[in-house]
Amino acid sequence: MKITDRLKYTMLGLGVLTIGSGVLTQVFINRGTTDGTVVNRSGIVRGATQRTYKLALDNKNTAQVRQVIAANINALLNGDRELGIPSPPSDSVFRGNMEALAERWNRELELLDGFASGNVTADELVDSSEEFFSLANETVFAADNFATRHVAELRNLQWLVSLVNLAVLGFALWTVLQAAKVLQSTVSNVSSTSTQISATMEEQERTLSQQASSVNETTTTMEELGASSRQAAEQAQASAQGARQALNLAQEGSSAVNESVSGLQGLRDKVGAIAEQIVRLSEQTGQIAGISDLVADLANQTNMLALNAAVEAARAGESGKGFAVVAGEIRKLADESKRSADKIGSLVTDVQAAINSTVMVTDEGTKSANASINLAEKTLDAFGGVSEAVGNVAMTNEQIALSSKQQAVAVQQAVSAMNAINLGSKETASGIVQVKASTQELTQASTELAAKV
Repeated sequence: MKITDRLKYTMLGLGVLTIGSGVLTQVFINRGTTDGTVVNRSGIVRGATQRTYKLALDNKNTAQVRQVIAANINALLNGDRELGIPSPPSDSVFRGNMEALAERWNRELELLDGFASGNVTADELVDSSEEFFSLANETVFAADNFATRHVAELRNLQWLVSLVNLAVLGFALWTVLQAAKVLQSTVSNVSSTSTQISATMEEQERTLSQQASSVNETTTTMEELGASSRQAAEQAQASAQGARQALNLAQEGSSAVNESVSGLQGLRDKVGAIAEQIVRLSEQTGQIAGISDLVADLANQTNMLALNAAVEAARAGESGKGFAVVAGEIRKLADESKRSADKIGSLVTDVQAAINSTVMVTDEGTKSANASINLAEKTLDAFGGVSEAVGNVAMTNEQIALSSKQQAVAVQQAVSAMNAINLGSKETASGIVQVKASTQELTQASTELAAKV
């Protein structure tokens, strides 16, 4: 068992023993006080009864004395805190005498009442009082006997507690001597160790001084890096804003090209519709040319018929003159029809030439529209690629700005951490100085303790 445990258990035993002996002593003292009160109250009962007899023989009032006797007898039999008897005495001899005394007192009260009424003589009362006094005296002696026994028991307990205390103190003294030997050895070791600790503290003090200098330089570098990171973040943010503006412009250009493509496609559709109408017009013009040729043939045939009619009219003589006139008119109409048909044929030829030119122009317009649409689609694709590239640039710049901000925050945190380390180094250095001083004081105290032990 360790010496400290021995000392602890020894002190605990002494404490328990002291408290126990104190409690037992207090219990015995309280019991002794109660015993004294019992003896006193028994004596009061003895004296008060004799006074009652005297007052009765002198024909005086005994009611007040009777109340005192009754209260004391009740307290001695049943206990009464107000009269100083918390519980009735447990001694069998005293309790038997007390019960007999209480029973005899009831008979004595009857004798006293009989003497007051003249039924009992004074001699009878005196003889009875002497017998009661003898019984009361035995009761007082019984109380005194058990009180004396209790005092003897308390004395024996005090001797026993004293012997136990001496034994515990002897064990404590032996433990202290053992502790002194161990303490002497420990003091020597502590003195040697404290000297080594002092040397180690000096070395750590120098190391911490160098560390503090390095931390200051690192803190300055980190602050410069933080400023550069913040500047890079601002530049990346500005670049990201420019990229977003370029992206907006590229998207606007894409929208404009898309609208141009839509317009060109509409124009191409319209040109195609015109070409279809021109083709249809060419077909109708061909039909007109056919009708014109038919009219020209009809005019030629009519002219031949009119010529034949004129020949036949000439053969007919006078009777055919009127028919010849009609035939001449028909020839004129046929000539005019032929001239009109020729004119229509010429116009149709011109119209067909114009239609052919228009068809050629329309084909060229369609080709140009298709070429413009292809170019616009390529331009739209180019704008899409530009938008995507600019979007990637904007996203990259935003990521760069975010990373720069995070780097700036991280650098600031690192600066704070370095400042905390610097402060901790200073506090540690201060603590080491205090530990060094404490170690020196411990060395001195160890030396003094070693001299005293």
